[in-house]
Amino acid sequence: MLRSLNIENIAIIEKASVEFSEGLNILTGETGAGKSILIDSINAVTGEKTSRELIRTGEDSAQVTAFFDGISDDVRGRLLENGLPVEEDGSLLLQRRLFRDGKNSCRINGAAVTVSMLRNIGMSLINIHGQRDSQALLDSEKHIGFLDSFAEDAALLQEYSFLYEKLRRIINEIKELSLDEAKKERQTEMLVYQINELEAAEIQTGERAALIKKKNILNNSKKLTDALRCALISLSGDNDSFGAEGLISAAVSEIASVSSLAKGLDTLTENLNTANSYVDDCVRLLDDVLRQLEDIDGNIDEIEERLDILYKLSKKYGEKEEDMLAFLENAKKELESLEGADERLDELKKEYPEVLGECEAAAKKLSSKRRDAAKMLSSAIQFELSFLDMPNCRFVVSVEDCDMNENGADAVEFLISANPGEEPKALGKVASGGELSRIMLAMKNVFNKEGGVDTLIFDEIDTGVSGSAARRIAVKLSEVSKKSQILCITHLAQIAAFADTHKFLYKEVADGKTFTRIKELSEGERAYELARMTYGADADEIHIRSAERMILSAQKEKK
Repeated sequence: MLRSLNIENIAIIEKASVEFSEGLNILTGETGAGKSILIDSINAVTGEKTSRELIRTGEDSAQVTAFFDGISDDVRGRLLENGLPVEEDGSLLLQRRLFRDGKNSCRINGAAVTVSMLRNIGMSLINIHGQRDSQALLDSEKHIGFLDSFAEDAALLQEYSFLYEKLRRIINEIKELSLDEAKKERQTEMLVYQINELEAAEIQTGERAALIKKKNILNNSKKLTDALRCALISLSGDNDSFGAEGLISAAVSEIASVSSLAKGLDTLTENLNTANSYVDDCVRLLDDVLRQLEDIDGNIDEIEERLDILYKLSKKYGEKEEDMLAFLENAKKELESLEGADERLDELKKEYPEVLGECEAAAKKLSSKRRDAAKMLSSAIQFELSFLDMPNCRFVVSVEDCDMNENGADAVEFLISANPGEEPKALGKVASGGELSRIMLAMKNVFNKEGGVDTLIFDEIDTGVSGSAARRIAVKLSEVSKKSQILCITHLAQIAAFADTHKFLYKEVADGKTFTRIKELSEGERAYELARMTYGADADEIHIRSAERMILSAQKEKK
């Protein structure tokens, strides 16, 4: 569960630390005191989408740190799957820093992670319910997901999805193969033409590069040959003159004849002999190159013609030789597929009814599971709603047949009749804001019977309710808090009276800046806060005594 939250530079919160306990944690305060900022901070540290606008004015970054203990096996498994450190004592530390440039720095137990990894872990730790979640109940397309979650039919849904996808592929392939004869003939003719054109060209990988190189050599062969021959004569000489090789040899002979008359001449002779060996290597290399040039044969016009053919083919079938050859292979496969289309079509038409039958059978099993679960879910939610001061409410999870789709062959919708004698209708047509809040709370309680996530957060679950309904909501929240830690933001004293821990958020102005402060209320302070929530700033001793009785009554009910 969430034990502590540290916030830095989030909106009007410069720096705040708040600790949470087991059970029901109530958060109250005047409108604008920063309660929604607290929720935004929790959203941020659990990997939800956030905005740089959340960073406090004048600051370059903001940070939220959340400490959890007693993490579940599910969370531990997710950590191990992602290669993240797992603490032996079951504790977990989440951190997220937001920057003005939109960048994020996220850590789990000190290890750097992505925002998506943070979200993957966060969704198993905390479930936040706000007014938008109640509105999600109005979207009938999401109702089937609620029912599947309650029915725990993931294995059946997976089996059906596999068969449905297989059936869809067969249908699509049958459509593709069921071409009219004229279209099939045109396509065959085009493929045959393309294959013949590419095969006739006898394309070789690297051919164009080699031809371009050869063309350049042929275009410059006279200039290249003349230059190399001049260089060769300069080194080896000809009939009219000594080359460098002969001149060096003559120099060596002259120096050798007088080497005994002066020191160092032997070394000079060795150096000249070495130089002469280098010159000899160069002569042999030049001679080899010239011989290769003489062996090069080719016609510039033929090369130009071949390059032109390759260029035109590249415009049709791919820039590189590899691309053109790949196109050829694909064309052959497509032609082969067309030529065997009738045979494949017969196979698919035989396979189709078999897969269709398997898919329909899987859909029927899934539907049966859903319909049984729908009855139980309807009954469970109606029981919860009866307790939540909606005794005449009739809640129905409707499951009707529909054409098979990716979700099965069921159309699921939540219906409600708030008054006796009225037929159940779609939630969006008859449910008020207060009723939606209570329906969502009822669902949270039903879905969380076995514990679920460790921490549930309710942001103004009391919207649109008052009086006895508010007290019933408080009792239900207290009941749920025995299984999961609850953080609840409320404006109703009836709900706040049931708090196991009561946090109060308020604003202060200092040096022209606004700051949010968070404090845990003592028993006496709780009574004053409940009186303020009920009677306003003018609450007096009578109102405080009334609030004390409200707290005492809540404590008795909790026991």
